[in-house]
Amino acid sequence: MKNTVDFESYANDQISRQGTSSMKWEKYAGEDILPMWVADTDFKVADEITSALQQRVSHGIFGYTLVSGQLKSLILQRLQHLYQWQVTESSLLFLPGLVCGLNIATRAFTSPGDKVAVPRPIYPPFNSSTKNAGAEAVDVPMVKQQVGDKIRWTIDWPVLEQAAADIRLLMLCNPHNPGGTVFTRQELVRLADLAKTHDWLVCSDEIHCDLLLQNVEHIPFASISEDAANRCCTLMAPSKTWNIAGLGCSFAVIESPQLRKRFKQVMQGIVPEVNLLAVEAATAAYQSGEPWLQAQLDYLRDNHQSVSNAVNDMGLDMVTLEATYLAWIDASALDLSATEYETPAQLFEAFGVGLSPGSDFGCDKYVRLNFGCSKGTLNKALLRMKEAVTSLNNS
Repeated sequence: MKNTVDFESYANDQISRQGTSSMKWEKYAGEDILPMWVADTDFKVADEITSALQQRVSHGIFGYTLVSGQLKSLILQRLQHLYQWQVTESSLLFLPGLVCGLNIATRAFTSPGDKVAVPRPIYPPFNSSTKNAGAEAVDVPMVKQQVGDKIRWTIDWPVLEQAAADIRLLMLCNPHNPGGTVFTRQELVRLADLAKTHDWLVCSDEIHCDLLLQNVEHIPFASISEDAANRCCTLMAPSKTWNIAGLGCSFAVIESPQLRKRFKQVMQGIVPEVNLLAVEAATAAYQSGEPWLQAQLDYLRDNHQSVSNAVNDMGLDMVTLEATYLAWIDASALDLSATEYETPAQLFEAFGVGLSPGSDFGCDKYVRLNFGCSKGTLNKALLRMKEAVTSLNNS
């Protein structure tokens, strides 16, 4: 069915986030630097979400709020419809953010000194949550491999298997941030077999699961088998999908009563309830946001192609993303030795593009570019990056 949503109106350059206390844009307030770093988009949310929020605001009372049965039902229906994954309402625990969930999981499922398998590169909260729990990170490299007719980031299996006996918790990021990999069923089964053999627990961050750019299938780790379900905490949210991260509604799916009890014990008295407007926005997103999402995906696919073409033209390299709106760019070809810049991120920032430095993820020679923005903003940023690379070649 052809999508009827005009996404250009939601991605309009005229919708400014300057002066709105946006974390993304305030970082460079007053500077001519385009922010392409933190993972939220510049897209106006679906009208159905705005309408739901306006209706609730007009009620005028903002007291303590319970997560509605309607939202729980919508989530359960979605898991069943998309993944044939049938879970009970009691398996859902709601959180004011997914990073909060990572920290709760590491504290609930490990003791100080336990070893946690952490993929590299990985986005920073994986590292900080492990450290905050007093656990020891075991680096598991993600490596580029040729798979059929494409190159993709995947796990360095020999390294993981060599460390397997000592691991207590596996931190999985699927789809992977920043590599953009959507793990295949075969890969997930292999992980599930290792987890069963060595009695790992698994925390699977699946926040980007709706943002599929290629013809791939997202499969929740916990849906692989009954054993996988009983050792896994799955973290999901509508926040990245519908650009409502600032409202703070995420959830954990924990089917094991024992693991769920441990998770709730860590939450108790510390983690606040999801707020009323977050519940309204999440409900509207899951109930009515699919046409907007599909139009957004078409827009992001075009943006992804623009980034890929521009990166190749610059003589840099990036693997084709299977999911997310976060391009992981290998800038190791840049020779910065005769410049004042220590990293590629510093070079691009000097030319007016604010990217996430690769060092945040464990790879100094990389940068991460968020292309969840208007085509006008993206094209302007890519031109500036081209100028930065050209300046090196002409120096």
